[in-house]
Amino acid sequence: MCEACSSGFPVIGDIPWLFPDPRQSLAEWRGRLGMLTGHLGAEAVAMRSAASGPGVVAATRRRLEHVAAAHEDQIERLRALLAPLGLEDGAALATHQGLGTRLPLQQGLTNYYVNLHRDWSWGEEENARALETVRATLIDSGGSLAGLGRTLVHGAGAGRLAYDLHVNGDAPLTVATDFNPLLLFVAREMFAGGAVELYEFPIAPRRTEDHAVLRTLTAPAVPRPGLELVAADALQPPFAEGAFDTIVTPWFVDIIGEPFARVAARINLALQPGGRWINTGSLAFSRAAHADRVGLDEVRELLPAAGFAAPTVREASLPYMRSPASRHARVEEVVTWVTTKSGAPAESPRTRGVPDWLVDSGKPVPRSREFEMQAISSRVHAFMLALINGERSIRDMARVLTDQRLVPAHESEAAVRTFLTRLHEDSESQ
Repeated sequence: MCEACSSGFPVIGDIPWLFPDPRQSLAEWRGRLGMLTGHLGAEAVAMRSAASGPGVVAATRRRLEHVAAAHEDQIERLRALLAPLGLEDGAALATHQGLGTRLPLQQGLTNYYVNLHRDWSWGEEENARALETVRATLIDSGGSLAGLGRTLVHGAGAGRLAYDLHVNGDAPLTVATDFNPLLLFVAREMFAGGAVELYEFPIAPRRTEDHAVLRTLTAPAVPRPGLELVAADALQPPFAEGAFDTIVTPWFVDIIGEPFARVAARINLALQPGGRWINTGSLAFSRAAHADRVGLDEVRELLPAAGFAAPTVREASLPYMRSPASRHARVEEVVTWVTTKSGAPAESPRTRGVPDWLVDSGKPVPRSREFEMQAISSRVHAFMLALINGERSIRDMARVLTDQRLVPAHESEAAVRTFLTRLHEDSESQ
């Protein structure tokens, strides 16, 4: 319970669920789990159907049957691992897809899924190099991981760097946060000395059996006490100001979806005076607004206004996601810096504001122009889908649109064909 506001926050699967609206977040991730298992099941059916098709050679049949069986087994493994989410309490898949969620569409349970296998199966070289990159940045203090104090690893993913920092340092408390429950639940098992079996599905498999490889995920050893997991939204972190002596952000600032200056100011507030911020990653801001696609030179200019001293910077070429089962791998040019908090940020970071009608379930939802346009679009979409009954042709559907005065006669067939083409392409891409 929050002493300030008496709000309650659940513990789900032994992990504190400290989102601003924990029930909303739980419902959204539960829906994502339903979508994932539904997708895996549909893929298995499609592969088995393809395997029995005409002209399929024996090797292709073996591959399809192997991967289909892996998909079916993966469903059961995910259901067991993520059982604390309460999948049986979720909405139907079609309902969830229709209503959508507040989570970005690109953020599903399997985002950064390969990190699980890199962190806890085959990635010892990459993990060691990542740790050494952070250690090298601290060379002015002897290159030691001592004296980090209370440490927060924001966007810790599957938790390997947080684990390595805690095991190799002397931090009395290391808190690893992420908002993806699949990554967190695996990290929970690793931190407890357990083992998890999940399939790896490499991008470019080397052999037939490499299309789906059952991996055993384990940690090198049980870490000493003080390594904790928290489910949280980094844009609305659940920590008091000045709660940490060190904050580490691995591969984080360029994917969080917030301007760098605001991210830096938010990190500043969570640090004690003189606290350290260690960042490591590739600074790939390609999806951000143009002004927010900052490079290292801009980072140096932005840090003072966020209340940080000039950073100590290291750059290194590191291997990235070199799975032994895949032909696909790359080398990343990684930037790692350490900077100390020198004062308060010039401008306090804004929190994500929401209108009263989203907070108070009893308030009426206003009719905005944007909502009305979306409602019209949705009705047209639903109307078009309802025309598909297995008997009507494109010409038949076009005639209905014209009769309903939705589209001029000379445009109706082209409009229907465009709609059905997009529908077909979407289904194929999924």
